[in-house]
Amino acid sequence: MFSAKDVKDLREKTGAGMLDCKKALEASEGDMDKAVDWLREKGIAKASKKESRIAAEGLSEIIVDKNKAVILEVNSETDFVAKNEEFKKFISTVGNAILNSGVKTMDDAMNLKLDDGQTVNEYLVALIAKIGEKISFRRFEYVEKKKNEVFGVYSHLGGRISVLTVLDGANEEVAKDVSMHAAAMRPLFMTKEDVPEDVLEHEREIIKEQAMNEGKPADIAEKMVNGRINKYYKEVCLVEQEFIKDSDKSVGQYVKENKGTIKKMIRYEVGEGIEKRNDDFAEEVMKQVNG
Repeated sequence: MFSAKDVKDLREKTGAGMLDCKKALEASEGDMDKAVDWLREKGIAKASKKESRIAAEGLSEIIVDKNKAVILEVNSETDFVAKNEEFKKFISTVGNAILNSGVKTMDDAMNLKLDDGQTVNEYLVALIAKIGEKISFRRFEYVEKKKNEVFGVYSHLGGRISVLTVLDGANEEVAKDVSMHAAAMRPLFMTKEDVPEDVLEHEREIIKEQAMNEGKPADIAEKMVNGRINKYYKEVCLVEQEFIKDSDKSVGQYVKENKGTIKKMIRYEVGEGIEKRNDDFAEEVMKQVNG
C-alpha cells in the first residue's frame, strides 16, 4: 500500500513525526495528498489544545517593495522558537503574500492562497503542528505611499521592535531617523489631535488630582492642568517629543527643517499588551511531584 520511502517523503514534506506519518498513510490508503490533509487535521486538533497558552514572544518585520510596504507581528510562546528558521520563513512568506495582494483585514490575510496552494491559515496550522507550541499571527498593516512620499524603516533588537513611517517631502534618511526615534521613545500617538478625548479627559483628572494633593486650591489646580497637559503631549506624541538626536528641537521641528511632514507612524513592539505568564517554577515542580 505504501513504502518506507513514502513515510520518509511525507515526513520531509510535513515535518511530522515518523509514527504520525505512518498512521496518516495507513488512514489515507497510501494517498500522499490525503495523508498531508490528515496530518493537517491532526495539527488543527493539536493547535486547539494550545489556545490557552500565552504567545508573547516572536518577531515583527517590515517588507517594502517600491510604493508598497507591510509591517506584521507573529508571536510564539518562547524566544527559542522565534529564532527558528521555519518561523522566520513563515513571517517572510506571509508578509510577501500580503504585500503582493494588498489585503487589509486579518480574515482576508488568513484566507490568502500561497504559491504552494495552501492558505495562510493552513500554513499556520501546519507550523504549529510541526513546532509544537502556540504560534499566533497577531497583526499587520498594509501601507501604500504616494510618489512624493518616502518610507522610514527601522528594526531594533532583531525584530523585537519595528517602526514604519511615511513622510511627505523629506528624504529616506530623515524618515529613518524618525522611525529610529519612535523605536526608542515609544510614542503612543503621532500628533495631539490623535489623542482620544477619553484618554485626554482621564489625564486631566489625574493631573488635577495631583495638583490638589500638592495642596493647591481647586481653581489653581484647574489652571495647572493646561500646562501639564502640554507636558503630557511631549511625552506621548511623536511630533511633540524631544528629538533623540537633538534635544533642542522636537521631532516635528526636525522634520519641518528638512522640508517634510509625517503622514503615518506604525510601531510594533513584540508582545506589547499581552499579559505574560509568570509561572512559579517551584510551584510547578510541586504540582508534578504530587501528581
